[in-house]
Amino acid sequence: MTRTTTILSRWPTGAGLAAALLLLGAHGPVAASQQQGAGTQRSVLSGRRTPPPPAPASARAFVETENAVALRSDLHTMLDDGIRSGRWGAMVVSLTRGDTLLAHNAGELLTPASTMKLFTGALALERFGPDHQFSTDVLRDGPVGDDGILSGNLFLRGDGDPGFSNRYLRGEPDAPLDLLARFVASAGITRVRGDLVADATAFEDRRIPEGWLSRNLGYGYSAPVSALSVNENVVWVAVEPGRNGGSTVVTLEPSSSAIEVRSSVRTAAGRGARIVVRRAGRDAIEARGWIGARSSVRRYQLVIDDPALFTAGAFRDALARHGVEVDGVIRFGPTPGTTERVAGLPSPPLARMISVMNRESINHFAELIYRNVARGPSKGDVGSADRAYDLLHEFMVEKVGAAPGSIRATDGSGLSTLDRVTPRALIQLLDYAHRAPWSSVFHASLPVAGESELLRHRMRATPAQGNLHAKTGTTNAVISLAGYSTARNGEVLAFVFIYNGTDRWNARQTIDRMGVTLASFIRE
Repeated sequence: MTRTTTILSRWPTGAGLAAALLLLGAHGPVAASQQQGAGTQRSVLSGRRTPPPPAPASARAFVETENAVALRSDLHTMLDDGIRSGRWGAMVVSLTRGDTLLAHNAGELLTPASTMKLFTGALALERFGPDHQFSTDVLRDGPVGDDGILSGNLFLRGDGDPGFSNRYLRGEPDAPLDLLARFVASAGITRVRGDLVADATAFEDRRIPEGWLSRNLGYGYSAPVSALSVNENVVWVAVEPGRNGGSTVVTLEPSSSAIEVRSSVRTAAGRGARIVVRRAGRDAIEARGWIGARSSVRRYQLVIDDPALFTAGAFRDALARHGVEVDGVIRFGPTPGTTERVAGLPSPPLARMISVMNRESINHFAELIYRNVARGPSKGDVGSADRAYDLLHEFMVEKVGAAPGSIRATDGSGLSTLDRVTPRALIQLLDYAHRAPWSSVFHASLPVAGESELLRHRMRATPAQGNLHAKTGTTNAVISLAGYSTARNGEVLAFVFIYNGTDRWNARQTIDRMGVTLASFIRE
């Protein structure tokens, strides 16, 4: 085995993974599958109806090979064994040789769950590039006197930054708000005579994507979507017992003066607690029950109903902590073109945010990135899920070479029950991403079997550990995995395994067995 084969047969993690992936960029172009379907479509770029485009010039069909019969037989046996109900879709190709090793219902539309994030990440990297940053800005529409008084309004303009006050990127929930307020104070503003205007107009008004189940909406993974968001649009309600006869203290983390806290929690004897917290409309939170005097602080998570309102209130509190008082009220509206920029807080690079999105499978990141794609680099369009889907479909057909209709999406995270993809379309995306200029970023964004994030406990102590890297997908009705593995002879394999059904435990075990089989594969 050559030195290169040794490197590729066991994938490192972190910086080593990125370096190894750069080696893979040397492989020649491999291809998109054969087109399916017919008819015309509307070009998002031109607005005209055009016939379906031919496959990209670099694409070639992944034809089945005859020297992988044993592998194909083993994988089919695994797909058939132990699953009592549901549907499988699966496809495995060699990106090194350009042939198909397995195709099982590869053209069937299936629900992808979070493997949908692969499409969102690839589309964003294609459209913006890995180094792109979003910026949450503060602007003013009046002059600032020598005394630091702004005779006008202060605007907080959201840019759909997924990393704005996020624990994975910046630490404490209110850290970016605090930093942005510090920048405003450093600009010499001490008092705002007008209002604090929250501008969330970069995105559409709809905050809950189509196809999200109502029973999920109270959980943090399905928080509302807004261009002006903070802390993934969840808040912690902290309840501290009264000390030395004092009253129970209920606060929000991060704090927001736009949200009223109503508390009837009493301090009782002991260490326990029985507390109920709930939203009381868009601008209030209620807490009731009791907490023991010897209890530690108890924290309860709530989803924010109106992200822009909450974020504006949190920013107003941060301004106050830095000595900037706002005389007026919080209101909503677009930022006029005549305003002057006071300060801005750029996001981390897109590459880092996509890595967090894929490795931790954060729906909030995916939804904001998806809508930002619809706005484009020039920010000229309103970010909507519908326009993002139009751009995704065009990207998949015209650049990736997928068949029209092989993907349907109403969100960017895969939480929607209406999302559908074919395993073949997802394989074609993996192929395109492997050859793209941003290939190393895409590869490095994926969890690694047996070592990191959502795959750290799977396929451990097998040939897949440190090698196979892929995006997971899990809902009550879906188990999926899609990504890459290196065979024993150095071939780079792309694979897609999607199960739709209720026998999820057995399906997950089957997927892991197939993953190990791919990592152990060698040509006969």
